[in-house]
Amino acid sequence: MTPEEVGARLVALLAPVEATPSVSGGQRFARATVDVPPASWLTAISAARDDAELACDFFDWLSAVDELAEGFDVVAHLWSTRLRHGLLLRTRLPRGAPTVASVVDVYPGAAWHERETHEMFGIDFAGHGELLPLLLPPEFEGHPLRKEFVLASRVAKPWPGAKEPGESEAGGGRRPIRPPGVPAPGEWGPTPTPAGAGGVGEGPRGGTPARPARERPARPAPGARPARTPRPAGATDGPAPAAEPAPDAGPAASAGEPIADPPGRDGRGDHDGGTA
Repeated sequence: MTPEEVGARLVALLAPVEATPSVSGGQRFARATVDVPPASWLTAISAARDDAELACDFFDWLSAVDELAEGFDVVAHLWSTRLRHGLLLRTRLPRGAPTVASVVDVYPGAAWHERETHEMFGIDFAGHGELLPLLLPPEFEGHPLRKEFVLASRVAKPWPGAKEPGESEAGGGRRPIRPPGVPAPGEWGPTPTPAGAGGVGEGPRGGTPARPARERPARPAPGARPARTPRPAGATDGPAPAAEPAPDAGPAASAGEPIADPPGRDGRGDHDGGTA
């Protein structure tokens, strides 16, 4: 059955009750949605389970939505494991006395969901019998998922984003957060920083860099080779010529006296029996 056929089938079963069918979602996520009055909530749940064409034998989940002045929407999603289609049931409760019949007798698995919805939204499920605290400590006061509930963290620190009912009206922008090691504008380079652009702990203001920039030599263009030193005229490849004796070589060199042979590898000269 298509979502439209599922919704039309349940509306026909509930006649003459005024139920409104629609389709939620789109494509393969489309679900038949039927809005029923609170007095017909239990009847609609039972019809969806017992009818052979709907056969919604699996209870998926149940919760609520706070619609502020319009009240609360209680929402239940059912599924047919045999026919592979889903059904979304909704009913709207007044804000002053939000009470609806429990569906635990039809789907026992709804007990946990009704306890959570009662705890978070303050909705009573008549006939449940054990609406005890489930997630919050027993001494907790209030219902956290109601939109008028003021979060304690918003009292201690105002929320700078969009305002919700009950949140503090005090707010403001946030200073941009930089990753560790990234300098702030004005901490590096000659660009001056406007007044008030930085916060506590930033570097000096007024365009004075915290650390002087070091001058680096210009890098050659990619692919360029450094210039080579030119050779003197007449130079050829081969061993370098012997160096001339230094001017201060000593009196022996200047008088033309013979220079003693250098010692051999073992430290002995020719007069000690060394080889020439």
